Amino acid sequence: MCGISGFSWKDEQLIRKMNSAINHRGPDCDGYFLDENVTIGNVRLSINDLSEAGRQPFSNEDGSLKLTYNGEIYNFPELRENLESRGHQFKSHTDTEVILHAYEEFGFKCANEFNGMWAFALYDERNHLIFLSRDRFGIKPLYYALLNNGIIFSSEIKGILCYDMPRMPNETAVYHFLAYGLTDYSNKTFFKGIYRLMPGENIIFDLTSKNLKKSKWYDLRTMSRSDFRDWEAIITGTRELFRDCISKCLISDVPVGSCLSGGIDSSSIVSLMSELKKDARIDTFSLVFPGLEIDESQFIDKIVEKYTVCSHRMSLTIKDVLTDLQDLIITQEEPFQSLSVYGQYKVMELANKCGEKVLLDGQGADEVLGGYPAYHLNLILGCLIERKFSDALNSYRANKIGLLEILGKIAFLALDRFAFSRKALNGIRRIGLYYLNIPSSKEIVDFPLRLSSGLNEALLMDLTLTSIPSLLRYEDKNSMRWSIESRVPFLDYRLVESLIFLNPNLIMKDGMTKTILKESMKGALPIEIINRGKIPFATPDSLWMKSTDFVNFVSKIIESQTFKERPYWKHNEVFRMLKRHVAGEKDNSQVIWRILSVELWLRQFIDKQQC
Repeated sequence: MCGISGFSWKDEQLIRKMNSAINHRGPDCDGYFLDENVTIGNVRLSINDLSEAGRQPFSNEDGSLKLTYNGEIYNFPELRENLESRGHQFKSHTDTEVILHAYEEFGFKCANEFNGMWAFALYDERNHLIFLSRDRFGIKPLYYALLNNGIIFSSEIKGILCYDMPRMPNETAVYHFLAYGLTDYSNKTFFKGIYRLMPGENIIFDLTSKNLKKSKWYDLRTMSRSDFRDWEAIITGTRELFRDCISKCLISDVPVGSCLSGGIDSSSIVSLMSELKKDARIDTFSLVFPGLEIDESQFIDKIVEKYTVCSHRMSLTIKDVLTDLQDLIITQEEPFQSLSVYGQYKVMELANKCGEKVLLDGQGADEVLGGYPAYHLNLILGCLIERKFSDALNSYRANKIGLLEILGKIAFLALDRFAFSRKALNGIRRIGLYYLNIPSSKEIVDFPLRLSSGLNEALLMDLTLTSIPSLLRYEDKNSMRWSIESRVPFLDYRLVESLIFLNPNLIMKDGMTKTILKESMKGALPIEIINRGKIPFATPDSLWMKSTDFVNFVSKIIESQTFKERPYWKHNEVFRMLKRHVAGEKDNSQVIWRILSVELWLRQFIDKQQC
């Protein structure tokens, strides 16, 4: 696991500065390569092959290829064996070298051979090009900017900001976040002129012509459907496949721990880790809130007792938030939706203090296995659209969803499907955005995505656009801030492809969320974990944002001349929302936080103009 940077010209001072800016991603060692055409750098967090043989940038035998790489290729042992049978010779035991030889063998299609998470930049001197690639679901980040003299890229935006370039906010990104909480759904970042390589994308940059060619090498929607044919096969197959996903995530030359919330996702991970690692020590890291409804201590206790893991726990207060807020803003680099991001940030800090380098996490389970209660509505809508009225009625009865809620969603979907009605729908939405200063070009705040209807469509939307891309950004930035490699076995593409296209009534069988995972883990997990209700990983945002410390903090910001002069919001309406929230009249915590997040981001990255 590492941080990568580079650009298409020669500049030793700049690459040193970029390496320094992202050093937290790889504090074990750093390196760079430069010639007259390119400069590439790397900071390394040593996980596999801790020797000097793993130092990057990594060269092939004749030095014609140079690779800087961030991630883990979990199937590298099998790939290496395959490549050796084809005549390739290896000098290390790293997955890094496997990428190089795979490129020699398969060219730009090498990404199709990989199972893992990655973002890499490969300099091909003979063909005079730079090849950038990102994994299927975007677990590892890669940002880039196009300049007059070429391309510059980095694992983090901070790396690119080391280059002296104009720094301005992307107005569309800002408004879409303020209005709808959307982030990371497109290649545009909050910084004008800085882009993200999207999940499952490659870039080929021709160093001679300066032309950039971008291609989509992976699209989940085009993948073949599941091979599972009956309920028993689904349960047995999921259990076996998930076990293999965990096994691959345990490949490491350093100890591997796990996040543990007490929910079925992280509990399943710890259960299988214990089965696979047998007597090896497993350290788990948890966030608890004793006395609050969101506290999951009792469920964490069940897992700790059953598997005798070494449990590390922490709790937080609003004073902790205010102390760390500036560093959190710098860590995330772009605005974020809630303070639950801070909870994850602190769990990663705890792991770092305990000497951990690799953690497994349950990210993606809800989106793959139908874990959110809101999916009940999508299940019912899908049945209605397919005229499976008895299934719709059964789901309606099982989930006790209000009839008005269903009719409202049907009306919104009908409007969303027709161009003339979509304009009306956006008009309705703008009425609810009374706290924003709507720009003259109203399309800037129009909802940029289509609404999902059936369950499969909703899962695909969340996996590729509305949920997972932002959650993975939060996770990567939080973990790497503390030099922790976070691995997410639920996003193994084999597991995703085998489950995402199943019959919706099997994904949420009998109206139950995560039915498949619950059935697969029966007998392994305590029954209290399997039968428990859904508590999302969260912090008590609403409560914190009513505290005197927070109100004083945010009031000072809102009353500042800087805040009043921003073009995005109506100062008086924002202040009124805060007062209503504190008085308990309406929970405005989400909107208030979005506005505050943008303001703090502007102050840190735009006003200060700091790297």
